[in-house]
Amino acid sequence: MIDEPDVRPTTPAEAADVRAMHAANGAAWDEAAERYEGWLAEAIELIRAGGSNLFEEEEALLGDLRGRCHRAIHLQCAGGRDSLSLWRLGAHEVIGIDLSARMIDLAERLTAATGAPARWIQADVLDTPVDLDGTADLVYTGRGSLLWLQDLDAWAAVVSRLLVPGGRLVLFEGHPFEWLVDGDADGHWALTDYDYFAGPEASRGWSPGFIDHLSIPDAEQHWKFSRAWTLGEVVTAVAGAGLRIERLVESPRDWWSGHGDILADERGRLPLSFGLVATRP
Repeated sequence: MIDEPDVRPTTPAEAADVRAMHAANGAAWDEAAERYEGWLAEAIELIRAGGSNLFEEEEALLGDLRGRCHRAIHLQCAGGRDSLSLWRLGAHEVIGIDLSARMIDLAERLTAATGAPARWIQADVLDTPVDLDGTADLVYTGRGSLLWLQDLDAWAAVVSRLLVPGGRLVLFEGHPFEWLVDGDADGHWALTDYDYFAGPEASRGWSPGFIDHLSIPDAEQHWKFSRAWTLGEVVTAVAGAGLRIERLVESPRDWWSGHGDILADERGRLPLSFGLVATRP
């Protein structure tokens, strides 16, 4: 069982203001960037060595990008390590978008140290610059990104406008079912009290398996807003943006190592992540 952050329901006023929730998330991720700064040297070494930070499940969805991906755009790119992994898989150029100024600074430092052909833009992904429209052979996102968005239809519309005709969205994300389970004291799966259809919630502090403790006490951190979009909501948003869904796969991959206390023979039974590939016709 992992420690949980301070969690409460959103107020009606909070839930009605998508932009304010996103701005709060940007402030919270500026704080969380402290942990990513500690991983910068490791990220530089990985990318310089030609490595990739992506899971094999992600690489299977992406395929060989050499010669078929001039521009990859990574939405919610954080510190850029996953973004530059796309370059190492064959993308000619990478552009990363993130609302955290501190994360973008880390990505720029990573680029300076590796010489990667990358550009970084600080923005809410809903405000991704229109001069990028119709330029991406690949839009990549995932690994705990969708839960920080409060308007999935608007996000899917951004993905659609960024892609060239025939361009692909590749999403690898935590499965919303994961919020319903956790490990008990004996290492077995147990149901949590999470409501799968609850919508957004507010929290302070981070689950240690995800971010670990920051130097800022939990009670002094910014409130942030997350929600476990259902699998149906994700698929409907992508299809509603005019994209053609080609693959939807589920996996027991513990993508953020949040369930290390589960017994070995219990692993592999439940979906903890999923992948989606869609194309712009």
